[in-house]
Amino acid sequence: MAKYDPIQIHLNNSSSNVVRMNFDEVGELVGGLPKSAFVHRAWWANEAVGSHVHAQSWQRAGYKVAEVVLGEYVIFERVAGASR
Repeated sequence: MAKYDPIQIHLNNSSSNVVRMNFDEVGELVGGLPKSAFVHRAWWANEAVGSHVHAQSWQRAGYKVAEVVLGEYVIFERVAGASR
């Protein structure tokens, strides 16, 4: 299992269209977030699949990052038309 696969699994198991997680919760899933996740908003960018493995994890689950407050929380939102 790849480091960020647990994010995909967590979101796949959610029946909610909006999932709010604090950084501690995300860090617990993946064995810790890198410092860049705490200080660079770009780390949370919804990039095209194939670029960064962490972004692939939520995109494969059919979600995008809708909001992030660095060091505090991230809100994932299901992409319109994405299956559950």
